[in-house]
Amino acid sequence: MPLDVLSAADRLWRGEVSTATMHPVDHIGGFVEITDGVGFSPSFANVSAFATEDGLVLVDTGSLPLASVVHGDIRRWSDARLDTAVYSHGHIDHVFGVPVWEQESKDRGWEPPEVIAHHALPARFDRYIFTAGYNTIINRRQFGFTDLNWPTKYRYPDRTYHDALDLSVGGVEFALRHEKGETDDHTVTWQADSRVLCCGDLFIWASPNAGNPQKVQRYPREWAQALRRMLTLDAAFLLPGHGLPVIGAERVRQALTDTADLLDSLVDQTLAIMNAGGRLDDAIHTVRPPAELEERPYLRPVYDEPEFIVHTVWRQYGGWWDGNPATLKPASERALATELAGLAGGPGALADRALELLAAANDATDGGAADAALRLAGHLAESAWLADPVDGGVQRARQQVFAARASRATSTMARGVFTWAANESVDASEGEPASPPHVH
Repeated sequence: MPLDVLSAADRLWRGEVSTATMHPVDHIGGFVEITDGVGFSPSFANVSAFATEDGLVLVDTGSLPLASVVHGDIRRWSDARLDTAVYSHGHIDHVFGVPVWEQESKDRGWEPPEVIAHHALPARFDRYIFTAGYNTIINRRQFGFTDLNWPTKYRYPDRTYHDALDLSVGGVEFALRHEKGETDDHTVTWQADSRVLCCGDLFIWASPNAGNPQKVQRYPREWAQALRRMLTLDAAFLLPGHGLPVIGAERVRQALTDTADLLDSLVDQTLAIMNAGGRLDDAIHTVRPPAELEERPYLRPVYDEPEFIVHTVWRQYGGWWDGNPATLKPASERALATELAGLAGGPGALADRALELLAAANDATDGGAADAALRLAGHLAESAWLADPVDGGVQRARQQVFAARASRATSTMARGVFTWAANESVDASEGEPASPPHVH
């Protein structure tokens, strides 16, 4: 039975269902007409469709695996040709649907669609091409897709703009504005007559994706400023890049305001520590989002985490060094691990202590104490593995520790990294044990 998108959105807002189960970074499925002439397909990533006299205008076009699914959903709503596609930004889950529409236009003798994006977007595609190997690795790790291969062919935009663009298609007016936030190439699309705001990934029904540990610089302060500019539009419908629509002016205002307030709080707290001469470690372990905001159903850390955003703020305003003099020109990780293992009585001693900490975490009734024990266990298990990556006992300890960390992780990003580490730690009795690829 097709998902009732609007009912599900209402239940999520009220907290009757959780984004942990109806995850925003997933193919939710379904299709709904949000208001007259405006359709919405919740996918990975979402696609918004506007009907005009000259054909459809799409904001985002979806991911490669689901492009045909989204096309079919929209075709059941409208058989008009695609006139214009707007990329909200250049992440690959948003920009790979155009070829399906272009092939249809070719088959039916229609004019091909025009693609519009911010002028910084083509440089993103260029970077994706020369970092394809790295992006394959980190996205396999983040999402657990072992067969993912990063693409090297992209549908570049036909037209780009800088700060703003007024777009008129078939009697319908759109205002496009550039913003920085998750990316440097974001486009916010506003359709005033319908009061529909397409915000891309500046709101995704989760703690903002401003701290992704494996991706390039994000812009938390600019992101908050972008959200506050959106508030001036008085939108009645917020169509995000991921997750379900937000319906009603009051809810839209609350969603945008709360997200901006969370980001500003994290930036302000981190800058205060930097300005006082603190280290990154001080910020990581003391900066916290306002509890009432983190508990909002649409700001739960199910994809990214506020802790990771602290790293982003530090990198943006303070550079890559964390303030620890030992890490400015460090020993190799393997050399340090070997030295520590020798002092402790061997890699096995580190692994045994990691397992003791894991047991303490499992027995703890206090969540903070359990988290602290698991963090220490992770350091010790990794050090043991770096010191002796072919020891079966060390392998098993590392696997158990990071499997436990993955099982307790709330965010996609943390769970992905910890699961990758656990899977890398192959039991010597089951196969050839893995060794650290960076120490050969």
